[in-house]
Amino acid sequence: MSESPSAVPGTQRPGGRTAKVRRAVLDATQETLATGGFPALNMDQIAAAAGVGKTTVYRRWGTPAGLVADLLTDMAEQSLPAADTGTLAGDLRANAVLVRETLTDPRMGAVFRAVIAAAACDEGCARALHGFYRTRLAEWAPVAERAAARGELPAGTDPLELLRAVSAPLYYRFAVTREELTAADAERAVTAALAAAAAGAYIP
Repeated sequence: MSESPSAVPGTQRPGGRTAKVRRAVLDATQETLATGGFPALNMDQIAAAAGVGKTTVYRRWGTPAGLVADLLTDMAEQSLPAADTGTLAGDLRANAVLVRETLTDPRMGAVFRAVIAAAACDEGCARALHGFYRTRLAEWAPVAERAAARGELPAGTDPLELLRAVSAPLYYRFAVTREELTAADAERAVTAALAAAAAGAYIP
């Protein structure tokens, strides 16, 4: 997946009126995903909801997948920065809490559920979702790098694999088994990831 987020329609970051148009369209896109899912993402209706001309929406975003791609780019840019608590356990716990709070939020949980479902059948949405998580993992990678420097991780530990190990059980419950996500689930994911990392499970 070599396509960069900036190569996807609608991902330019202009200012002024164009930025206001983008904000209105992305807000309408998020609202539609939250309430109706990807099948409800109609370009004409998004334009009407955003108070923007249809020609503008089609020209800048092209397809519903283009809208999703730009929304995910925007969400990645606005996400909270990685934690720096001073310990690996604290940082990973903050990551797990953030993932759980996002997925259990009524609005954002619905948006992620819609995008994950769309990614299963739309290649454009799949690339957009991959780009979102690639950005977020890269932002959190220094957590593991700092931990390695403090001697909390074996040398050579792959930061991305460690982070995936924390969030994967939470996403499994959220998207596959549709189980309630509890604070205990988040804590268990952190404990398991720490134990696996100490055993060298994430060293390539």
